[in-house]
Amino acid sequence: MVLENDKLFSLPQAVAHRASLQRAGQTLVLTNGVFDLLHTGHLSYLKKARSLGDALYVALNADESVRALKGPTRPVQSEIERAYALSALWFVDGIIIFRTPRLTAEIQALRPDVYTKAGDYTLDKLDPGERGALEQVGARISFLPFLPGFSTTQLIAKIKAAGEI
Repeated sequence: MVLENDKLFSLPQAVAHRASLQRAGQTLVLTNGVFDLLHTGHLSYLKKARSLGDALYVALNADESVRALKGPTRPVQSEIERAYALSALWFVDGIIIFRTPRLTAEIQALRPDVYTKAGDYTLDKLDPGERGALEQVGARISFLPFLPGFSTTQLIAKIKAAGEI
């Protein structure tokens, strides 16, 4: 099955789109994550992230990195399926699947105006290489609060419990 996705970019395509934004005087917000099963917490976070600029790009962890981060049963959905779900959101303007452990190359190439992460992160928790790249390109770093009570792990547990009823 092929899922048409005009918001899924290779890094060179994303850089070209980024250049168009800059020429138009628009700001780019960059975030990254797994976004395995989109839930209310994700939607709230991404919508707030988009409000920080004119366009929001999501760097999506590739399947291999999700397994390394979350274990062998994750992701529940493939990277293509997760990218497709994100592309349906009006407040997501572009998606890049990244296959390296860190986002440093994407940060250096895209030169975002704003980089945001959810509230469980702090400056001290950011990877030093990524933080250095963000500082080098002059990105403002913003941490947005979690919407309490929502997580993919909790959602998976609820689905499992519902299946046992």
